[in-house]
Amino acid sequence: MKTVRLGDAGLTVSAMGLGCMMIAGHYGQADADESTRVIDTAVDRGVTLFDTANVYGGSHNEVFVGKALAKVRDRVVIATKFGFTRPGGGGKGPGGALMVDGSPKHVHEACEASLGRLGIETIDLYYLHRVDPKVPIEETVGAMAELVAEGKVRYIGLSEVSEPTVRRAAKIHPITAVQNEYSPWAREPEAMLPAFKELGVGLVAYSPLGRGFFSGTVTSYEQLGEDDNRRGYPRFKAFEQNRPVLEQFTELAKQRGCSPAQLALAFVMTKGEGAVPIPGTKHVNHLLDNLAAVDIVLTPDELAEIERITASVPVTGERYADTTLLLA
Repeated sequence: MKTVRLGDAGLTVSAMGLGCMMIAGHYGQADADESTRVIDTAVDRGVTLFDTANVYGGSHNEVFVGKALAKVRDRVVIATKFGFTRPGGGGKGPGGALMVDGSPKHVHEACEASLGRLGIETIDLYYLHRVDPKVPIEETVGAMAELVAEGKVRYIGLSEVSEPTVRRAAKIHPITAVQNEYSPWAREPEAMLPAFKELGVGLVAYSPLGRGFFSGTVTSYEQLGEDDNRRGYPRFKAFEQNRPVLEQFTELAKQRGCSPAQLALAFVMTKGEGAVPIPGTKHVNHLLDNLAAVDIVLTPDELAEIERITASVPVTGERYADTTLLLA
């Protein structure tokens, strides 16, 4: 597995990481044994970056990931996130609205809780999951910097943030990575790449397959199970309007001799100039298919064709139904 330097703070990770949200059952039920095999196989294939969060699976995901990686703790980078609160265990407030707490007090409390669930002494990369509009980013990052000084966190990051927010945060403490959604139909991070390079910030691309849209495994909205959270995402509700993009994308993948998932991941890594995608999966065969994309470098003509495809039919639907979850 190739490795890349994530930002300028000294963190080196595999060129592709593993997003662990799916093994929490976010996109339908996951099998614990198969999920363990996914993590074990990823380690065997050289993956070093494993990404979780304190709200995945009602916080059980951190426990699962911590146990699965315990035997190789010295070989991996464990990243987790905090910020969403879970009153009553649900993570939502009145009316179903998601709640975010970026207060210094919560920063320290959340870190202690995650360390306990993961069963580790230090979190390698600790992200603010979403910006709390009630708390200046300087205060939140200042508290995260205290965790670094205390030895509880090695590097800090931000998730789903805009360039101005990153610039403000970087004045308080070096930001090692920004984790933003980036895929052939979520292109917002591209405009921020020059600023990230200037500030020494690495880009970690979450949902690089468009939550499975570009994997080719989902062919209709009706295919999604009742327990699949994607049923609530606007872009999947508008699946028929977005289908022409998938069909053209799949045809290009056939011409390239790769899977649609590999084409999407190669696009992110080639176009993103050092972006580290963290596709999630709960199946070993999908993991192996994803990892093969590390060795694919798209030609200028292929990149131009993807640009043409994604521009030919503008994407229908926001990335989230709740727009407060978008870039802040």
